[in-house]
Amino acid sequence: MYQEIINKIKPNLDKAVEYLKNELNTLQAGRVSPSLVENIQVECYGSKMPLRQLAAINCPQPRVIMIDPWDKSIIKDIEKAIRESKLGLNPVIDGEIIRLIIPPLDEEQRKNLTKILSQKVEEVRVSIRMQREEAWKEIQSLYRDGKISEDEKYKGKDKLQEVIDEYNKKVEELAERKEKEILNV
Repeated sequence: MYQEIINKIKPNLDKAVEYLKNELNTLQAGRVSPSLVENIQVECYGSKMPLRQLAAINCPQPRVIMIDPWDKSIIKDIEKAIRESKLGLNPVIDGEIIRLIIPPLDEEQRKNLTKILSQKVEEVRVSIRMQREEAWKEIQSLYRDGKISEDEKYKGKDKLQEVIDEYNKKVEELAERKEKEILNV
């Protein structure tokens, strides 16, 4: 019975890890990638849309991102959205495309990125802890209601902790990999 509770939280734990992967992709370190800008929200056509739905984004060189809008009339909207994003990038309109030249990271920027990395990792860890607490409360309520024995309650707690440890390990591996990427000069 407790296994159902554990299975019920696994999709939420998967979502937390996936969220972290997406967030880590937005941290620019080393070679740039389209994921750095693809989720920037652009105000156009009366609503906000992610940049990836409005333009082709590619990286022809290690420090250059090219954005080729499908509708050339929204090029100024895209430029404005990039300027206003928290990425601190300076877009250059080159005819019908936008070029973003990403400067190499200095030591201070690397330290700031590791701080941001730590914050994002901690957000996910808190989310995982909250999932564990909810599942543990449900297991305890099953015991209180007489639906499972005390032994099953503690087996459930141990199984739950195994699953949580597994997800924490995934988060730690992602964080270590990104930190190496950031600090690699």
